[in-house]
This record gives sequence, C-alpha cells and structure tokens, in this order.
Amino acid sequence: MRRVQPAALNVTLAIVRRIAAPLARFGNYLTSLMSPRPSSPSEATAPEPIDGAGVSPAKAGAKVPNRPIAREISAHKKRLQALSETTHTIIPPCGDPWPRPYYFEDGLRKVKPYHFTYRTYCKERWRGRTLLEVFECEFRAHTRTYYKQAIEAGRIVVNGRAVGSDYVLQNGDLVNHTVHRHEPPVTDEPISVIHEDDGMLVVNKPAGVPVHPAGRYQFNSMTEILRSERGYHFNPRPCHRLDRLTSGILFFGKTAKAADNLTEQIRQRTVRKEYLARVSGRFPDGEVVCDQPILQISPRLGLNRVRANGKSARTVFKRLAYYPPLEDADAEGRAGEGPGRETAEGAVNEKHRPWINNKGHSIVRCLPLTGRTHQIRVHLQFLGHPIQNDPLYANRRVWGFNLGCNDADGSEAKDEDIMSRLERMGKDEVADAVAYHDEMVQQYHERVAEKLSGEVCDVCHAELYTDPGDRELSIWLHSLRYEDAGGKWSYVSPLPSWALPPSGMSGPTEAGGMEDLVEAVKDENPEIAG
Repeated sequence: MRRVQPAALNVTLAIVRRIAAPLARFGNYLTSLMSPRPSSPSEATAPEPIDGAGVSPAKAGAKVPNRPIAREISAHKKRLQALSETTHTIIPPCGDPWPRPYYFEDGLRKVKPYHFTYRTYCKERWRGRTLLEVFECEFRAHTRTYYKQAIEAGRIVVNGRAVGSDYVLQNGDLVNHTVHRHEPPVTDEPISVIHEDDGMLVVNKPAGVPVHPAGRYQFNSMTEILRSERGYHFNPRPCHRLDRLTSGILFFGKTAKAADNLTEQIRQRTVRKEYLARVSGRFPDGEVVCDQPILQISPRLGLNRVRANGKSARTVFKRLAYYPPLEDADAEGRAGEGPGRETAEGAVNEKHRPWINNKGHSIVRCLPLTGRTHQIRVHLQFLGHPIQNDPLYANRRVWGFNLGCNDADGSEAKDEDIMSRLERMGKDEVADAVAYHDEMVQQYHERVAEKLSGEVCDVCHAELYTDPGDRELSIWLHSLRYEDAGGKWSYVSPLPSWALPPSGMSGPTEAGGMEDLVEAVKDENPEIAG
C-alpha cells in the first residue's frame, strides 16, 4: 500500500475544506428551490407554536397535540394578532401579510410597520471587505452604529448564521438582514384605468408611487396596490420603467405573453412615447433635438449626467406653452402664450434672489428615442431648462450656479464634488431643490418635507421621519402618451394639473398629435415613423 505523505494529506484536506462550504451552500439553495411553496397565505404551513416564555413545546420536550392544520393556523394567527396589538407591528406568518396592512391618513396611503428580511448574495465588489464596511458604505438607510448592533444581535446574518462585524465576505455568501420595516407613505390618489383587455392593463400612475417593490418600498408600490385591489392571485407584470416621482401612462401585462410582446415592441423602438415636463424659463421655439450621451457617474446615488463617454441618448423637445411670471404678464396685459403665476404671493422678489435669471416656466413636450435612466431630466438640465421641482437635477446646492448647463466635460462641476455634496444631504437637511421656483425663498423653506421627526420606534429604536411633502411625492414630469408607430393602438392620459393654464388664464389644455416631433427625427430614426 502506498503511504500518503503528511504534506500531501494536508494539501488534500485544505482543498476539501475550501470547496465544502460552497458546495453545501449550493446544495441548500437547490433544496430551497425544490421545496414546495404555498400558492396563497391560507395554504401556508403554520409555524411551530410558541409558548409565553418564547420556547416551543417540542424543543422543551413537551408533547405536541396532533391537531388539524387548520386549527394550528387559526391559533397561530390569533397569537400573531395579539402580539401585533401589543407591539404595534405585524409579524406575518409567511412574510406576506394578507390583506395588505394599509391605512389612510391626511391624503396618504400608509403601511403599518412589519418585519421583513432582505436577502442578497455577495456582490463582486463586496468580496474581501468586512460585513460592517459593506453595510456602512453600500446602504445609506441606517447609521454605522445601527448596522453594528444589528450584526451583534443576529438581525444581519451570513449563510444563516451569526457572524462578527469583522467577517470578511466571500463569493457565494448569502446575506440576510431582518428589519422592522417602516415604509414611506405615498399618495392615496386612486389608480385610474385607461384601458383593459384580456392581456393588458393600462393605467394612469400617480406620482410618488414606485412601479414595483424596491428599496424602502414594498407594499406601497403599483404592483402591490393593484394586487390588493384585485385579489391575491392577480400578478401584474410591468412592461416598462417609470420613475417613482413620475406620473402617467403605465402598462401591465396580465399574462406573461402579453407583457413580453409589448416589452419587445418597446425594445425594438416601434413604440412612440411622449412626456410632458414643466421646466424653468422660456424654452426655445421649434423642435429641439438633444443627442448628448449620458453616463451614470454613481450607481449607488442614482446620479447621471451628460458625458462624451456615456451611452448614446436622443430626445426631441417642443414647447407647448410659456407662462411668464405674474408681474411680467400683468405688464403685458396678460398677453402672449400663457399667463404667469397662479397667485400674487408666488411672485419672485429678485432683490432677494439676484441669481434668478430664468423667469417663468414652460410646458414642454418630450419624445425620448432612447431609454437611458433619467434621460429627459438630464437632457433638460443640460439645455439650461431643468424641470422646476426636480429634487436632484434642479438643485443648486448640488450642481452649483449653472446647474450643469452645457457642462459636457464636467469642468464647471466636478463629479467628485457633486457626489460629495449629495452625500451630505441627509433627510434632516431640507434641500433647496427647486432653485427656479417662482416663489419666495421663505415660502419654500416653510414647506412641509420629509425629515427626521426626533422620535424613535418603540420596537426597533429606528429614527422616524415626518410625512413627506409635495417635493418628495412628485416631479413635474408626466408620461402622456404611448402609441404604436404603425397606428395599431394609442393611449393618452389627461394633462396633469401642473400642465394646465393657471386659474383665470388661457392656454392649451391638450397636447395634440405627435406628427411634428416625429417629423424632426424621422430620417435619423425611421423606426418611429411607421
């Protein structure tokens, strides 16, 4: 018999130990995929009952009575309800409470706090970094102190087991973070249906509601709100993206085939999309084509800007109306394309705001020919007419005096400076986001906005926020129209209130057709010409 040398044996054992853990994790993953899952909350297996001391009878050695599963579920739900009433939280037996825990207050749709577990595999950029470092740098929702305490308390675990703050993440690690979740409120404005058939649902999305669960939002999302209204088994499939702050036309496939068909049409650019935006100043006459490339300079902050080395982007703009400030409109006898301000209190006092050089506002039609993130917002900023209430791209405290106008090389506002300023803007600091608003600075700073309230949650001790104001719930950008380039179908939403002429003034109340916008670029983009 050949004798194995100790050195060779040590090498072999090291190799086995190195591959054993990843193989075990992969095996657990396959097991979870093959495990049957409940199709609805009522079909879920009841969790093991827990006595008043927090110990299950089975683990304590007690004999568990053989009761029917329906009675087990009923008893468990009663215990959860009692716990919910005492702790002001919902602990769902399957992580999926039904009906959804909504309540309505002060014009907002709110969600009762509940426990939720985030799950993610270790990303490539996390490898070799400590667990605490990753949470502190990658997730801005909480402080370093919170994350350290969560790791020590076992609310943040790796591969199902508690680890220390100095644990170094490796490829294949599964990170779980269980939180007492406080979802931000959204508007309680109803979701109006524009069209519905057997395969498709077309709605007018309210501003401030995300399309699907993401980030701080779970049940306060379009997919979950629609499911709560139409039944647990309704599964709306979003066919395209629409930013949380943006309102307007949104398509949901009622079947996978219908969703895939429309998504493919959009990908092939045979679907025309028109948006409306309310921008600062008097937008130029005629059709304006902006084909500046766009680069994402910070994925974590969601920050984009015009850059020569960015992805190709192309948008056609045309002014629908211009409304000068109230004092200018009065001086002109309220003539011209449109009026100015709605109220005298909103008039600009330039003596206190000498840097304002872009008076009034324009309603602009927008035809994006590509689908880059924040494309319309970035192009309007570059053209010197940012969306008036854009909390990111109309923020002088982030971008400086010129707000990125014609700054294609970043010479006036360095990327590092912009990201640094944006990092420092916490929820306790109200950003002067609406640099071009035709209202006094004092009125703006007195506006209600979401910020730290000074209170903490009794359950998780997290700092609580006040309810969001208008600035957090909407942006003056609206998805107005989607239509097939070949003329097979077309859906149009009503104009939002901010795009209508002010009270007592005249102005357009409809946008008209898209012929002029298409004509301006049909040679370079024949796919949208039909």
